[in-house]
Parts: sequence; structure tokens; C-alpha cells
Amino acid sequence: MANDVALDPSVKTVFSHVREGETPYRSGGLRDFFRYRDLGIAAATGGQVIAQLVRAQDAPTAGTGWHRHEANFHIVIMLKGWARFMYEDKDTLVKAGDCVHQRPGIVHFLFDYSPDMEYLEIAGPADFTTIPMPAPCDVPPPTPWK
Repeated sequence: MANDVALDPSVKTVFSHVREGETPYRSGGLRDFFRYRDLGIAAATGGQVIAQLVRAQDAPTAGTGWHRHEANFHIVIMLKGWARFMYEDKDTLVKAGDCVHQRPGIVHFLFDYSPDMEYLEIAGPADFTTIPMPAPCDVPPPTPWK
């Protein structure tokens, strides 16, 4: 059985253990209104997988815009708070404890999130790309932070 998501055995991987506080939350990730904490997995897997914590920094205004990712595998596990996504034409509320598998190429838009939103994102390859896409439908407005 073919497995397109399997790690390439020719790429050297190493053990990794990143403790709380060893890597800071930083700006400069995909979205300016979020902060990202690298968990060391991209380096440990030779770039085959990325695992990072993503945290809300600023209130939602424009959201992520419609886009898709060039990735073989992509999941989001909501750790705190909530976020609302449009997956194609479906409004999807993702709450703490929920897990979403974003199939390769799915067109989506993260348009609303709570001030305490934090999720674990795992994707492969680590350098997956993001491609803007035309809007398949209207997007509801975000909830203002108090």
C-alpha cells in the first residue's frame, strides 16, 4: 500500500525534545496577527514535517483570506479558545479539544477567533506553501474582542 505521507527514509532524522520556554513565541510567521512557537520538528525531520504552536496576537479584522496549502498532510488541534474557518462553503467552528484534518488543496479561510486561541499545527512538508484562491462564497464578519 502506497503512503504519500510517510517520511522519506533517505532523509536523516534526529531525536528532539523541546521544553516549555526553550523556544519563544515569535512574529514573522505566515500571519502578522498570530505568534508562532517552533517545536523543533522541522529541524529534527530534515524539513519533512513542521509542528508549531500558533497563538492569537491581534483581534481578527480581515482574517487569512481565501487560500489553500501545497502540503501532503496538515492538521490543526485546537488547544485553547476557538476559531471559525470557512472550509470551501462550510462555516466550521473549531473549539478547544477539536482536531481538523485539512485535506491537501482544500480552500479555506480562518476569519474569526477568540483572544485566547491557541492551536497546534502539524504539516508536511515543513516548507509548505500558501496560495491565494478566489472566494467560493461570502464570509461572515468576525466577533469583536471586548
